[in-house]
Amino acid sequence: MLTYLFDIDGTLVDSSAAVERAWRRVSQEFGVDTDAVLAACHGRRSVDTVREFFPPADQPAAQKRIDELELADRDVAACRGAADLLASLDGQPWAAVTSGPRPLMTARLAAAGLAVPRVLVTAEDVRRGKPAPDGYLLAARELAVSPTSCVVVEDSPAGVAAGQAAGALVAAVTTTHPAAALSAADLVVAGLPEVAEAVGGRHRGRG
Repeated sequence: MLTYLFDIDGTLVDSSAAVERAWRRVSQEFGVDTDAVLAACHGRRSVDTVREFFPPADQPAAQKRIDELELADRDVAACRGAADLLASLDGQPWAAVTSGPRPLMTARLAAAGLAVPRVLVTAEDVRRGKPAPDGYLLAARELAVSPTSCVVVEDSPAGVAAGQAAGALVAAVTTTHPAAALSAADLVVAGLPEVAEAVGGRHRGRG
C-alpha cells in the first residue's frame, strides 16, 4: 500500500498569494531584491530564504517580520480536490511535510477546513530543510513505513528534489510552478484530483 506524504503550501492549501504578499512586503521594508526573493521562497523554510537574501545584521528582524505577516494573513483556501483526496484515504495514515513553522501550518490547514494529520513535520523538526530529504525521511519513520513505499505530493522544485532524495515516488502539481520547472518529478499533473489516478496508473504499471 502506498502512503501519501503531502506538502502543504501550494499543494493542500492555496496560500501562494499570502506567501507572496508577506515576502514582497518584507523585501521592500528591508530593501532587498523582491523579484529574487519571490522566485526562491516557495517550498523552502523562511529561515533559509532570509539567510540567502538578507544581510546578517537584518536577519533576526526580517525573520520575526515574515513570521508575523504570514501568521496574520488567513486569506487562504483548500487547493482544488484537497478535501476529496484526503477523504478518499479512508483512514489510511498520511503525513504532511512542510517548510513552514508549526503554528502557521496548523493555522492555514484550519483556515482551509482541512484536518491536521497525526504526523506533521514542520520547519522546526529538521536540521536541513527542502531540498534536503530530512523532512520526508522523518515522516516515513514516524509512520513506520519505508520511504520507497511513499508518494510525495509537491508543488515546488525544492520539494520535488526533497522527495526524490528520500527515495519516494514524487507527484508534482502545477499549482505554483509550471510543468517545466517540475520535470524532475516522476509524475507531473495539473492538480490533486489528477494525482490519485496518475499514481494508481504508475503503481499498476510497476506491477
